[in-house]
Amino acid sequence: MSSDVIVETQSKPRYSQAVRTSFWFVIVALVCLLFSDISITTQDPWTELKRMGWGIITPNFLDYRTILEALVQTIAFALVGVALGAGGGFILAQFFHIGIVRWACAFVRAIHEIFWALIFLQMLGLTPLTGLLAIGIPYAGICAKVYAETLEEADLRAEKAVPGGSGLLSTFFYARLPEVWAHIVHYTSYRFECGLRSSAVLGFIGMPTLGFHLESAFGEGNYSDAAALLIAFYILIVTLRFWMRGRLLWLYLLAAPLFLTGGSEIKLTNIVRFLTSDIVPAPLRIGDFSGFVDWIVSMFQTQVLPGVFATVILTQIALVMTAFLALVLFPLISEKFFGQFGRSIGHVFLVIVRSTPEFILAYIFLQLWGPSMLPAIVALSLHNGAIIGHLMGRYSNEILLRPDHGKGLNLYGYEIVPRIYGQFLAFLFYRWEVIMRETAILGILGIATLGFFVDSAIADIRLDRAMFLIFITAILNIGIDIISRKLRARLRINQTVEAV
Repeated sequence: MSSDVIVETQSKPRYSQAVRTSFWFVIVALVCLLFSDISITTQDPWTELKRMGWGIITPNFLDYRTILEALVQTIAFALVGVALGAGGGFILAQFFHIGIVRWACAFVRAIHEIFWALIFLQMLGLTPLTGLLAIGIPYAGICAKVYAETLEEADLRAEKAVPGGSGLLSTFFYARLPEVWAHIVHYTSYRFECGLRSSAVLGFIGMPTLGFHLESAFGEGNYSDAAALLIAFYILIVTLRFWMRGRLLWLYLLAAPLFLTGGSEIKLTNIVRFLTSDIVPAPLRIGDFSGFVDWIVSMFQTQVLPGVFATVILTQIALVMTAFLALVLFPLISEKFFGQFGRSIGHVFLVIVRSTPEFILAYIFLQLWGPSMLPAIVALSLHNGAIIGHLMGRYSNEILLRPDHGKGLNLYGYEIVPRIYGQFLAFLFYRWEVIMRETAILGILGIATLGFFVDSAIADIRLDRAMFLIFITAILNIGIDIISRKLRARLRINQTVEAV
């Protein structure tokens, strides 16, 4: 009894501080809502919704060859891309203590896969290498960070048992790595699931993955075809643990490159022109340094500041909406609230929502409501709320309840939420940077975030402007990551949250 009193006494200040922090985030989101555009611009969204609903209940699997081809391409790009990212990340993790390596990894992971794809499209064209690098480069930065933190937390007792005079490599591979190998494998498996979503989204910029066929189906109003593609993708995600086996991984990796297809030929002249001319700010190409200052000022006034403002506004609203949805959704899979049947339904719902990339959700909602911030807010909140809700539901299952615990809302509000709230904020603050990255790229769909200006610059073949704006998005994401880390440290909540 006394130990319970001590735990409660120690946790109250931290919990109250966390609640106050959450309160201010809600206030900021409400202020942001005043400056947001959440209008519905389509003339008859209900008719379109009915057509989509009919497509969902009448999926068209007749063209199964196209569906199968889309899935195979999606898997192939994800497998090779994640393998490149994981391999590169593992190497970088060994040097992560070096400042320049740590900051380089932070920079490359701060740029979304679609932005990387848009960059490589200009150099390499619509080739498989474009998609592979678009996944592999940011994933290398992400994996390097997680692998390095995992290695730092390894139990060092095995290293102390190594005979004196053993080399660094022998000590690493025989004493340190085995301690964390299972954790690295688990995280890499999760990263592959993320890679499947990234691979699917790359289809929207021309890669022959699921997104390419999905965009065509939606563009032509073939919602039954779109529903079949999405259902096939959900089945792929749900059955992942059955077909992605460790003993088959090498076979998959050997076969995957054979299924990669692409269009144009890689030309060295395009790469050289891009690196030496296209991305150089226009005034600097002719040596006009005073004009370069005017160029920077003009970019900030007309594109950077409006883009950053809209990106931050949308991000903060989506972050708070994500929090509310996660708090509502986590009981669906918690043993503390539902039985086996109810949790099974909850699992199916959360798998569908969290398996659908934000980009695809936003694209669907845009068909209903038009290009305002509303589709983006709903898409980001649903996807991230389902991810955090899933993690919180699993986390709540580990809580040991007191004999005198309440039921229903009393159990939820007075017992479960206060005890998982710190972990909830850890999940939420970790997703903050991810939400910002996704918010930026949703501009490609017509929402006025930074991605809108990046896409416009590329369409106008002003690649210097596009690269400058992508650089700004990276700096913005790094800033959010720094703030998130400081908040987690101040609140003394988990600093190494993975698989979210």
